[in-house]
Amino acid sequence: MKVYTRKGDDGTTGLLYGGRVGKDEVGPEAYGAVDEAVSALGLARAEIDPESELHELLVRLQRELFVVGAELATAPDNRGKLKPEVSLVTGDMVNRLEPIIDDVTTRFDPPQEFVLPGQNSVAAALDFARTVIRRAERITVAATRVGWLGSESHVVPYLNRVADLVYTLSRWQEGEFRPSRKP
Repeated sequence: MKVYTRKGDDGTTGLLYGGRVGKDEVGPEAYGAVDEAVSALGLARAEIDPESELHELLVRLQRELFVVGAELATAPDNRGKLKPEVSLVTGDMVNRLEPIIDDVTTRFDPPQEFVLPGQNSVAAALDFARTVIRRAERITVAATRVGWLGSESHVVPYLNRVADLVYTLSRWQEGEFRPSRKP
């Protein structure tokens, strides 16, 4: 199988469950930004111990962002074909992030001023990933406004919460480590 198909040479791209749209339309822009976020998290993951809690969490986020990308890569008339937590973001996916944010927040003293990214390579990579996730969120808001996603979609809240989590992870990586307070 060849990597190239030549089908996109006309400036269009294929969607999950069929159909083609312009590569510059809001849906492909949104899932393209999500794809960049997955790669940006990979930069952070490449810098840490593969046996660490953070590594495991970043892999989970990368995989969940594939779910986000799948939902964004589906034309509105094919949304009924999406499967929860496989190709459709759920409210539970959003809700599961909040306790993680709360837990990680207990592991460092919060910054008392604006954060200047770059204290170390892991925190800098996480801050970069956070900015890419925020861009994906902004584009997804635009996609929702034009009807690419319905108002029932959980993609925007998920991206919002993931960006909050990645911000928190970056601050944790800059601060003094404290183990989880989980039992």
